[in-house]
Amino acid sequence: MRASRLVSLLLLLQSRGRMTAHELADALEVSVRTVYRDVESLGAAGVPVYADRGPAGGYRLLDGYRTRLTGLTADEAAALSLAGMPGPAAELGLGAVLTAAELKLRAALPPGLAEQGERIRQRFHLDAPGWFRDPEPTPYLTALADAIWQDRLVELRYQRWKRPREVTRVLAPLGVVLKAGRWYLAARAGDDVRTYRVGAILELTVRDDHFDRPADFDLAAFWREWTDRYERGVYRDEARVRVTVAALEFMTYVFPSAMSRAARAAAGEPDATGWLHTTVPIESVRHGHTELLKLGAQVEVLAPAELRDLVAASAHAMAALYPAPPPG
Repeated sequence: MRASRLVSLLLLLQSRGRMTAHELADALEVSVRTVYRDVESLGAAGVPVYADRGPAGGYRLLDGYRTRLTGLTADEAAALSLAGMPGPAAELGLGAVLTAAELKLRAALPPGLAEQGERIRQRFHLDAPGWFRDPEPTPYLTALADAIWQDRLVELRYQRWKRPREVTRVLAPLGVVLKAGRWYLAARAGDDVRTYRVGAILELTVRDDHFDRPADFDLAAFWREWTDRYERGVYRDEARVRVTVAALEFMTYVFPSAMSRAARAAAGEPDATGWLHTTVPIESVRHGHTELLKLGAQVEVLAPAELRDLVAASAHAMAALYPAPPPG
């Protein structure tokens, strides 16, 4: 571990030039005191590292010095698939490994190409989670990723939406997917491959026994098929509504994408008053009631009757809470 950190420190100085002890400590995720000891060790090993004093000082390598310690380990090479996603890599327990791999790659590149890579890093950044959504705690993600990597069975206690709410399963974990800031597990349960939300795992034990990973399993292809099937299956009902043009546009911001997309595709031409008819896919009457209330007085539910009655009851209850102001 210490040898790997020394190499990372050396590559940091080679790729970035002068760096302070605090900057090195932040990059390596160690204390400043540890940086001091590591720099002394490099100097004792014959590496020409120097300290510049003063407010603009820091550590730097002798001009022209370049190390050849740029070979990637197996873990570092594997972590490169997460390049550009430092947050998810850290959640998977690969943050330090990915940083070391990127440093070695930059150190091996000619100066011009290394500078181009840094320019791209400063201009393009991926932020996966959606707006106004707190990160979902995933305390078992690192252990789960390790089990996936080693093809080991896991036993987990899982909380699901239907009864019984808590179940225990023994699974063969095949991969994890980050979707809109949330992690999902694709795992074989018996003869089927199913999906589980990692944040809903209550307990997890990695077993000693291994499983044979299906040679033809393609995680990306499985996820595409599963999400298509999920979106088709979750919206089992539909609501016929009359909405304003403004409300149809507003659906994009307050409805799930599948709902707003279908409603816009089914929309008819607006009449002279700016209202139009369309069909909105819904999971259930209760779900449709919750979603359509977001449009306020710019939507009228036409069918089904149960949904229309539910929205009407909510409108009357709200009117009772907010009586009309006196005229003038």
